[in-house]
Amino acid sequence: MFKVLVADPISDFGLQQLMRAEDVEVAKITGLSEEELIAIIGTFDALLVRSQTKVTRRIMEAGVHLKVIGRAGVGVDNIDLDAATSQGIIVVNAPDGNTVTTCEHTFAMMMAVARHIPQAYAKTVAGRWDRKSFLGVELRNKVLGVLGLGRIGIEVAKRAAAFGMTIIGYDPFLSEERANKLGIKLATVDDIIRTADFMTVHTPLTKETHHMIAKPQFDVMKRGMRIINCARGGIIDELALIEALDEGIVAGAAFDVFEHEPPAPDHPFLSHPKMIVTPHLGASTLEAQENVALDVSEQVIHILRQEPFKNAVNMPAISNDLLNKLQPYFTLCEQLGSSLAQMTDGAVREVTMECAGELANLDTSPLIPYVLKGVLSHHLGAEQVNIVNAVHLAKFRDIHLVERKSLLTQSSSSEITIRLKTTIEERWVTGSALPGVGERMVRIGPYPVDIPPEGYVLIIAQKDRPGIIGRVGTLLGNSGVNIATMQVGRNEVGGSAVMILKIDKKAPKNVLESLFAIPEIKRVREISFD
Repeated sequence: MFKVLVADPISDFGLQQLMRAEDVEVAKITGLSEEELIAIIGTFDALLVRSQTKVTRRIMEAGVHLKVIGRAGVGVDNIDLDAATSQGIIVVNAPDGNTVTTCEHTFAMMMAVARHIPQAYAKTVAGRWDRKSFLGVELRNKVLGVLGLGRIGIEVAKRAAAFGMTIIGYDPFLSEERANKLGIKLATVDDIIRTADFMTVHTPLTKETHHMIAKPQFDVMKRGMRIINCARGGIIDELALIEALDEGIVAGAAFDVFEHEPPAPDHPFLSHPKMIVTPHLGASTLEAQENVALDVSEQVIHILRQEPFKNAVNMPAISNDLLNKLQPYFTLCEQLGSSLAQMTDGAVREVTMECAGELANLDTSPLIPYVLKGVLSHHLGAEQVNIVNAVHLAKFRDIHLVERKSLLTQSSSSEITIRLKTTIEERWVTGSALPGVGERMVRIGPYPVDIPPEGYVLIIAQKDRPGIIGRVGTLLGNSGVNIATMQVGRNEVGGSAVMILKIDKKAPKNVLESLFAIPEIKRVREISFD
């Protein structure tokens, strides 16, 4: 008999799912402190929580029989994932439970902004019968731009098609073939900004997506655009949006999220006549709460019965012997994947991991999730990708995974080469992890290098011409960017060359643009390992 402790209030549907299982005994004890949980957790096989209970390392160490922790919801920041992984405890969540709910809220906001529903309601209940001020638009025959075609973005696109809208979408991972099957025409962010009548955002908030719609985008935006954001605050520059509304570039906007929540009482969104706002209600439906409780309860039962399961957010344990041999390469693989994602353009289609030297004799499959985490986190956000769901996320986006082995290596140590093939190009990097030395990048493409993957690195592809190094150094120095180390490589005199600069701080965007403006420089990429 498996014992499950429910430590936070969850939907009765989830509780009933657990209680119907003949081999599961359920105890519901909520409002426990850390010490109270530690005192009783030792007899339980599973722990089910929402966001209220903080599941710490001490709790897990006391849970000597714990096999799984279930989070009835999406976020797992209240669970110590490192502690769970080190103790072989699987953590599962319910990422699909609020997909339809958030999608429907997005559509409700789209309809509201198209027909001025909240503004018309407020005026009517205030005693003013005004039919002239609220002339709306139809959705039919309008172009909807969807930024981010994950679960929610795709569901929104399906419903928009039923309303007779033309769908164009941007997603760095969705293949053209799959987009065509969904009735979506893939486009760039710039295409969407210039051509869409409505735009809805469904990307995670990352360094790359922060203010991805800001003043430069509003300056070239199709006049009369209507914007919906039920994803994350900060993706759209709020102050720049207010200016665009005032100037008539944007006809209306509906936001369920703010960059800082709750917003300040004087936030301009709260008083602007063309804005519609709700207090982050995207997942707030009875059905969504029932779904997450059902989903996570079902997965907990599967794990206890050693049946196939999904939605794990940490890594199940591997043998200690293999773990000791592979552990030095975990961070390296993630760093190599991350660097490649920042170097390449286009949608990722194939990721190849080639292990050479002694690594070729081992089962290196546990390294693949770390590679994918590095690749995918650049676009999806670190909070969305982990070492268990990375493979699932890659397959969902039709990314082909290849693993190769080679007993030969260009050095005496084991090396890992990661290749990234996109719709535009193919690039690769090689790294090693030496005892006492740590992780090193030893090749970028065909060029030999020796750099630690840390801090900020500028990679500059250029023609091999005299004076280039001096011009680059002068430009960076005049901009207050200090060069810590520099390496150069070339295949032949006067041919293609590469310059790798480790810099002390992030280079401003205008500095990167000035570097690229040097005629002999063909490409500039800044890689962040922070």
